[in-house]
Formats: sequence, structure tokens, C-alpha cells
Amino acid sequence: MKLYQVRKGQFVFYKNELHKVYSVKPMFRQSVHLYRLKDMEQILTRAADIELYRPKHNDTFIFYGQRYTIDQYKKPEPGDYILITKPAPDLFDHYSLNEIEKVEEVHENSVTTTKDNGVKHHEYVMLVPGKSEASQEIAYYDKELVPEEQRLKDESISYLAEKDVTLQPYVGDIYLDKRNNTKAMVVAVTESEVTFGHGIHVHIAELLDEESFELIYRYSTD
Repeated sequence: MKLYQVRKGQFVFYKNELHKVYSVKPMFRQSVHLYRLKDMEQILTRAADIELYRPKHNDTFIFYGQRYTIDQYKKPEPGDYILITKPAPDLFDHYSLNEIEKVEEVHENSVTTTKDNGVKHHEYVMLVPGKSEASQEIAYYDKELVPEEQRLKDESISYLAEKDVTLQPYVGDIYLDKRNNTKAMVVAVTESEVTFGHGIHVHIAELLDEESFELIYRYSTD
């Protein structure tokens, strides 16, 4: 489905791979800014060059070197990831279409994420690690065009560490958390997540979203 009105957060196919729209700037010729979901590589393009995809139950895709499958029926537990497909944030919440967040607490009518967002149960679907036999591949528009060696590499965190060595966060780095208008220091880093001093936990991939975070100090051991 070709797009005539591009929205932030939409899943789209570009050059056979799944991307997400993170910014639209109509004044520019290449007005659509994308992230490639498998590794968060940034792309500038036009609406005419992308094709809309609406994620659904049992779809499977790669998010920053790890594969997940959408499950609209499974109930989350703390530590699980969710995909927000029907965002209706309250006044003090900050999330939008197709954001991926980690669950910190589960309540009767909602979950609280590690970004301090309260997301109601009808607003999201679960992201279950791995894939099932019945799942539908959406990491690629046509997976037959992608060599098996490349498909295996795309699901490798170690490959990303080598590829994005200059972008890897370190304990001591300071970022501007634009949503909370707060300067925060990185106090812990795991394979895929960062913990800030003001208590927020985010996926490493989110640090590349220029509308949410800005690196203002790089800690160096040199």
C-alpha cells in the first residue's frame, strides 16, 4: 500500500526491509526519515519510495538484532516488551504509534513501562522473543531475495556491536532526555538496555532517536 500521508511511527517497507518512520519534514525533498528496525540504521527518503505495513498478530520481525513475534492474546509480565499499536496516552504519558517499551509493572487495567508510561491493555500487543511455526515473516518484504547468510547475520547482537561501535553507550555518558527535559547519566549498560541515573531504563536502539535523546557528553577512559 503506497503512502500519501506519512505518520510518525508507521511501519513501512523500504528496499525490501522493514523500517519505522520516526520523523516527517515536509519542507525537504527527502522528507521521510526512517529507522531500519533490524539495526536502527537511519534513512532519508520520499513517501513514493516506501510501502505501508500494519503489523498484526503472529507477525515476526527483527528489532535491533533480536527476533520477536507479535502476540495480541498473551498477557505480559515484568521484563516483557510490548508494541504500542493503538496509542491513547494520558496527559503525563509520552508514547506514540508502534513504540516498543519494556514492562516494569502489570496492573488490572494497564501496565507501567520502564519509561514511566502507563499503557492500557487495549493499546498494545506483546512481543514474544523468537518465532513460531505459524508466524509470518515481515522483517523482509520478500525473504527469498535475502541470502540465508545475511538473514542469520541480521539476528546477531555481536554483529551490531561491531557495526555500531562508535554509537555504543558507556557508563558515564550524559544524555538529554528530551521528553522529560532532563540531563541524565548512564549508570548501567547491558547487551541491549541502558539505565539512567534518573531511574529510566531504555533499549539501546532508542538512544538513536534524535527526538527523544541527545548525547551531550561522551565519557572517555583514554
